[in-house]
Amino acid sequence: MLHIKGRKSSSQGIHPISFGLLSICLVLVSCFGHGSQELSEAERSAFGEYVNQLDSAVTGAWFDRMGVSADADSVLAYLRREVPRNGLDTTAFFVPEIAKDLEIVHQLLFDSVGMSINEVLPRLNAHLSKAYIRYATGQRYGFMKPRVFNHMDPKVGNPGIFARVFDYDPALPDTSVAAKKMTESDRLAFLVSSAPDTYIYKALLREMDKTTNADKRHQLAVNMERCRWQIEHPKDVKRQILVNIPAQQLWAIDVDSVLDMRICCGAVPTKTPLLHSAISYMQVNPEWVIPQNIVKTEVVHHAGDSAYFARNRYSVIDKESGDTLNVASVGANALLSGKLRISQKGGVGNSLGRIVFRSQNDFSIYLHDTNNRSAFQRDRRTLSHGCVRVQKPFELASFLLSDVDEWTLESLRISMDIPPVTDRGREWLHKHADAPHPYRLISYHAVKPHVPLYILYYTTFPNPKTGAIDYWPDLYGFDKVISKELKWISEGSSSR
Repeated sequence: MLHIKGRKSSSQGIHPISFGLLSICLVLVSCFGHGSQELSEAERSAFGEYVNQLDSAVTGAWFDRMGVSADADSVLAYLRREVPRNGLDTTAFFVPEIAKDLEIVHQLLFDSVGMSINEVLPRLNAHLSKAYIRYATGQRYGFMKPRVFNHMDPKVGNPGIFARVFDYDPALPDTSVAAKKMTESDRLAFLVSSAPDTYIYKALLREMDKTTNADKRHQLAVNMERCRWQIEHPKDVKRQILVNIPAQQLWAIDVDSVLDMRICCGAVPTKTPLLHSAISYMQVNPEWVIPQNIVKTEVVHHAGDSAYFARNRYSVIDKESGDTLNVASVGANALLSGKLRISQKGGVGNSLGRIVFRSQNDFSIYLHDTNNRSAFQRDRRTLSHGCVRVQKPFELASFLLSDVDEWTLESLRISMDIPPVTDRGREWLHKHADAPHPYRLISYHAVKPHVPLYILYYTTFPNPKTGAIDYWPDLYGFDKVISKELKWISEGSSSR
């Protein structure tokens, strides 16, 4: 053991932290400046001077019996590496300040910078603590509150009420967990483990590592923030359906295959909400019960217009009696009363198309076919009232019914007016050629087990079919909201 003859403190002995600081300084000098542990008399005297100046009240989470904990340097190294990898600004996590103060302590530069040890150590402790808690908590919960998305769009006619577009109730950040872990021996491991563990985050992080374009790095940083929110994220498992709004694309993922197709999603005033649910059943040739918000914004303007109702195959039914009313006698006030149900008959021309895929959610949002097939040829397909129209409805139904027999699929084809592919199907169609349309060999079919459905919003995303990171436009302006709320994105991540 190395012994030092320095000036004693004014107390009975050297404070434990003071002794630890002296010890670690000796180790650092031996490692970073000398080939042996022999120190000059001047060096011994210098150590003693600083140790004697240390106030016994100076304590902190980052000092131990050996002085400044080695974890301080480890945390600094981790933040220096990982903060830029996430597209964030190191100054938001006090990295320059921590590095400067650690250098002062390690090199005993107190006199050179005109600061006492009692100034530097408390400041170093505060910055390390703030950086640790801020980064660990941010990685675990997000650096912004996603609930802001439910306060974006005022409802028409009710400016004080906002339309919900985010069907999650994410947990609020809990800094106490990181604060407690900061004082424990595994604090560095906890900091590392705070990073999101989703396959999307890991893919975006790998893309960030090899991307130098500032605008792409900014876009990646925004989308990595989405991965941190405490919500249900897609898992890298089989049998799930992903709908990504900016991509205007759907992927039905199985263990050894991926079915992809275009979608049409909600227009900007009637955004498709982001949610996690599961497809539980499908209806073939469904009746469309027109939501009251569409009645208010569209149908009511045609009150009493029999030609409009006939052209669209709309019926007006009294909810209490079940009677179908003469549309010519139904005025605007009656349509808006909530006592009537306006519905569109199933079959050809129905707005839901020939099949709808139902899932439980608070928005009455579902996937469905459409009678407007040409819409899928558009580049921008934000045109629905919020539901998601799918380009390949039969293929999606086949994916959901992967374990059924061929006749079930053939019955589905016939019910959707798709030409049969089997002799049995062709024979059935020939025998029933004069039967009324639509054919209803299948009207309902359960999906067992239910298939997870995620409606997402990522403007950069690992394509489930190709594995490549794709970039898409910010159709709803959600990226701009994150950029505004997340003030810690590095300026070097954007050319703005």
